[in-house]
Amino acid sequence: MSTDDREIEIYGPPAFEPGEKVRCKKHIRNDGTVPGCDIGEFVVRKGEEGYVRDIGTFLQQFYIYAVEFVDSRSIVGMRRDELDSLDKESTT
Repeated sequence: MSTDDREIEIYGPPAFEPGEKVRCKKHIRNDGTVPGCDIGEFVVRKGEEGYVRDIGTFLQQFYIYAVEFVDSRSIVGMRRDELDSLDKESTT
């Protein structure tokens, strides 16, 4: 899939705001960006809840949400489709 075929997410507003409570939609494994964990090790489990701390971008195309997961004591970069808001009504 080329970049032209994908939505440029950052042209619109972020789906989540700092401080918003969110839930992880699927298990997330370390892709090598989480220090202190082996690659492939689970860093967040499906259903785990956390809070958006910050919002960044990736490839000038996507929002990345830094989410602090209290139970696993980790801060993980997440994409929009990996999260559900617990503060807003679901739009999906």
